[in-house]
Amino acid sequence: MLGDHFRFVLPDRHGQASKAIVWLIGFFAFLNVYSMQAVLPLVMRDFHASPLQAGATVGATVLAVALVSPFMGMLSDALGRKVVLCVSLFGLTLPTALIPAAASLHLVVVLRFCQGLFIPGIVVSFMAYIAEEFSFDAVARITGIYIGGTVMGGFSGRFITGHASHLFGWRGAFLSLAALNLAGAALTVWLLPASRHFVARRDARSALRALAHHLHNQRLLAACAVGFFVLFSLVGTFTYVNLLLTDAPFKLTVAGLANVFCVYLVGVVVTPLAGRFMVRLGFRRALLCALAMSSAGLLLTLLPVLAIVIFGLTICSSGVFICQTAAISFIAESVSEGRSLATGLYYMSYYAGGAAGTWIAGLAYEGWGWDGSVGSLIVGQMLAATIAWFAWRRPAANAS
Repeated sequence: MLGDHFRFVLPDRHGQASKAIVWLIGFFAFLNVYSMQAVLPLVMRDFHASPLQAGATVGATVLAVALVSPFMGMLSDALGRKVVLCVSLFGLTLPTALIPAAASLHLVVVLRFCQGLFIPGIVVSFMAYIAEEFSFDAVARITGIYIGGTVMGGFSGRFITGHASHLFGWRGAFLSLAALNLAGAALTVWLLPASRHFVARRDARSALRALAHHLHNQRLLAACAVGFFVLFSLVGTFTYVNLLLTDAPFKLTVAGLANVFCVYLVGVVVTPLAGRFMVRLGFRRALLCALAMSSAGLLLTLLPVLAIVIFGLTICSSGVFICQTAAISFIAESVSEGRSLATGLYYMSYYAGGAAGTWIAGLAYEGWGWDGSVGSLIVGQMLAATIAWFAWRRPAANAS
């Protein structure tokens, strides 16, 4: 039985990546990104910080991802997907291990920024890997599996830091994440097959030509704009809802906040299922439905009943994960060359939206409380829906 299990999990080194390693890479890519959210009240208390100042420990990471993503796309196009991916996973371990030693909030923000510098090497390279190594019919399904892994990683980062901080303090929790990062890097080196269809692009002029081409691709730019507002709403929601839930009438502990993030587990189930039907339904229609679903969930969080707030967060987050799958699959359909660079441009916009979400939703929270944050997030989702409605139409030649 054990031998049969490993024959299923381990990939053929000269064949396609297994579903297991696709899921695991998504998991480790996002284990660290939002881990600070669950311990935000503790960080505010230790450093006597305001909500907006503490929110910078989340925003710094996503801002770094936004700034580095296009360059990682070029590097991945030149050096290869697996090399960049594995080096980035190992590099992520160092700043994670140093965070517990930080003596000031400013240093925590700097180290969180350094974490974000390594994440694009994982995300951008692997999305290009998926587009190259799997057939078009399989891309949406494999992307759904990958996004399911990212959802579980995002949940686990928050869940682990929340519960570990209850036992060892928030600093000890980050040592646990550093150990997990190291394990993830080793697994990827061992289990991920080398690229079979990768063609190196080491000519800088060729990269610039590809960049110029992408900047004239209106469908790609529209997907980038949608991605901006998708992460804007997710990061804004799950950063400042923690402050809502630790205040009256809820008054949850940090461990209680970690349990709230179990709503992410619904996304682990919903996202792969959505990927199976997305091609049939159409990416634009799927995105619009998911945005409406997410906005409805946000509105439910305004009711002062814990069970309803948690249900609203479940609906909101599941909708956002479906939006992410639709946007990535839409790019895979719309771009045939320079995929890694195109993915880098998308993630630059996507994570810039996350950084903007921590800032704008934070300002709204300080001005009008959670109601103000929800209003700002719904406006962002409405803008995403408007862009998709007009710019995600199929070209006339492919309308049939």
